[in-house]
Amino acid sequence: MEIRFGPLLFIGGKNSGRYPCCHSVFVDGNSKILIDPGSDRERLCQLRENPGVDTVWLSHAHEDHFKDLDLFEDSELWIAESDACSLESLDNFYDASGMTEGERELYHEPMLRDFHFKSRRADRFFFGEETIDLGGVTVDVISTPGHTPGNCSFYFREPELLFLGDYDLTPFGPWYGDAKSDIGATISSINRLRSIPAKAWIVSHESGIFLSEPGDLWDRYLHTIDEREARLLDLLRTPRSMPEIIDARVLYGKRRVPEGLYQIGERGHMSKHLERLINRGIVVLEDGTYRLA
Repeated sequence: MEIRFGPLLFIGGKNSGRYPCCHSVFVDGNSKILIDPGSDRERLCQLRENPGVDTVWLSHAHEDHFKDLDLFEDSELWIAESDACSLESLDNFYDASGMTEGERELYHEPMLRDFHFKSRRADRFFFGEETIDLGGVTVDVISTPGHTPGNCSFYFREPELLFLGDYDLTPFGPWYGDAKSDIGATISSINRLRSIPAKAWIVSHESGIFLSEPGDLWDRYLHTIDEREARLLDLLRTPRSMPEIIDARVLYGKRRVPEGLYQIGERGHMSKHLERLINRGIVVLEDGTYRLA
């Protein structure tokens, strides 16, 4: 699926943009910009040839968003500085993801085969709240940390379109499972995005486009954070170790394959919630076991 908003072209990802793909956006201004090359490799090859891609923008450094970045070695790369190091080596990417040694070994071949990882340095960083004139369209860069430290969203003024990226308003809820992800920052970023007046909203996965204000979807999306925390607290009525918490599948609800991938997400999210609950004095950690205070 492709939909045009003036100089912007929404390029739907394969399988409705579900992982390991995402939706992409192409900006056909004086400079040709491709945002998040992870949608459809064949279609992106066509764009590379005609009309060409001058610059790739990454909203953040996750593998489903840079999956086809290798096609654009001759294009400039822009990303927030705090996410850029994840692209410089696989070890940096694994560190940012919070992977164990065993998980790194499990993930290594897919990162090369399926996500075409190649070490890459950014040509330019996004600077805070900058405004960029692309010729025919003006873009406000919005710093929206939480999902990753350097996560960015983009507001295109002329079509009044807001690119939310991975704050995707899906029923699953927000992702904050990386080593430096942050629940509080995620909540703040979502609330900031919902306050921006727009006429269209693009997200990176599933629905892709909203042509009317998402309304209650914002609340439902945020509420999943409280629901996860409530399930975790209910589980901790009996003291649990981290492996036991992971095995309870609070986040995903059931075992999924590949199990190693989903274990990373389960551990990452539960670690963030446990840290938050410990800081609030609701949970304590003693001898490797978490329990209610």
